[in-house]
Amino acid sequence: MATRVLQTVGRGLKQTRSVLHASSPVNVALRSLSNVGDESWFKSLFVRKVIPRKDAHSHLLAKKEDNNLYKIQFHNVKPECLDAYNQLCEDVLPSIHTDPEYPCELVGTWNTWYGEQDQAVHLWRYRGGYPALTEVMNKLRQNKKFMEYRNERGKMLLSRRNQLLLEFSFWNEPVPRPGPNIYELRSYQLRPGTMIEWGNYWARAIEIRQQNQEAVGGFFSQIGSLYTVHHLWAYKDLQSREDTRNAAWQRDGWDEVVYYTVPLIQHMESRIMIPMKTSPLK
Repeated sequence: MATRVLQTVGRGLKQTRSVLHASSPVNVALRSLSNVGDESWFKSLFVRKVIPRKDAHSHLLAKKEDNNLYKIQFHNVKPECLDAYNQLCEDVLPSIHTDPEYPCELVGTWNTWYGEQDQAVHLWRYRGGYPALTEVMNKLRQNKKFMEYRNERGKMLLSRRNQLLLEFSFWNEPVPRPGPNIYELRSYQLRPGTMIEWGNYWARAIEIRQQNQEAVGGFFSQIGSLYTVHHLWAYKDLQSREDTRNAAWQRDGWDEVVYYTVPLIQHMESRIMIPMKTSPLK
């Protein structure tokens, strides 16, 4: 009995195989699928469709009502020269800041307290964008006092670097504030292509972080290290910083912002900075 059943099943399988090998619509379709190249419908299921943007992210994220350009400078000073360097900056930089012939302003100037040691950070604003920057550079080359400052400064530095920045439209413009304060510069190196996404989340997050007026300014790089974001915060002291940051977690939406923006970051760094005597941000 079992033998007859197996024989019957075997004959059925042979007939099915012969049908599939014939030029039936099923077989033609299978052969067609096996010969399709890279543009096959099957492969297209796994291809991410990208909708191209029609504008640069700098135009989408920067403020439209003004044409400000920012320059941030990082100067690594020889440890034994730090006091002399600070005095040199205090003697020269305010004169440029207050001179109406120069379309630029010294937003703030600091020494790093925690983070990279023996470092000075200067933030300049150029009202008028790149033409203002070029005008200031050309005039400074003719400024004898500034050129002497540069020569003397060069003897005190180990290294220096700078970046040109634009300001996020949803951040306040940095303005002078009374002190004493400490400042935190949080710098983020984002994955390329994620700046718009970062901006979308932080446009909502900044409202959460304005409760204690700690937000000073938010910037993103245009020249220098690209896809870099700088957030500048002010606190009365380190304990105030700790309390303010912990309080943010009690507000609706902050946990979501952190959850979705952390994967966008390749590297991040925090500096705690002390204003120099002549800094507009005290």
